[in-house]
Amino acid sequence: MTLFLVNPPAAEPVSLAEAKAFLKVETDDEDVLIGTLIAAARLHVEAATRRVLMSQGWRLVLDGWPPRRRIEIPLSPVRSVDQIMVYDDAGDPTVLPETEWLADAVSFPARIYVREAMEPTAAFNGIEIDLTAGYGPDPADVPEGLRLAILQLVAQWHETREPVAFGAVSEVPEAVRALTAPYRALAL
Repeated sequence: MTLFLVNPPAAEPVSLAEAKAFLKVETDDEDVLIGTLIAAARLHVEAATRRVLMSQGWRLVLDGWPPRRRIEIPLSPVRSVDQIMVYDDAGDPTVLPETEWLADAVSFPARIYVREAMEPTAAFNGIEIDLTAGYGPDPADVPEGLRLAILQLVAQWHETREPVAFGAVSEVPEAVRALTAPYRALAL
């Protein structure tokens, strides 16, 4: 099972203007740096919570159907399963009609059940599942606690620009851990 990003988010959950206001930065001198910190903070929050914040297009690739044809999607929240393609040994895709599968995007983890659909004959990567994940396309769709965690990280990284400060490793602020805790997807 391989999962990769096809369409990155069109926007970040926190705008440059919001971050500059939070940092009390009034000039444009550090706009590139602050924009980079926002993107890095989003990626950190996504990794810490195992959740995708802004709408993004992802592709899940499988060699074949799993037992009982039930597929758990290792992303959350899933907004939609857009398409399932099955490849033959010549590399030609066949799009499975939506009548051949059911998607449950409400459960965690989200899952897909595939009825008696055709078997892939490709040696590897015979199934591609395109999906959209994230809270939504608008920054207002992202929970406020996660947006605040991003701002807290941006502030920490803007203030402390080295990974090591005075001989100690710069830690993620406890406030960020507290803000992301309710959204963490725990593996049992």
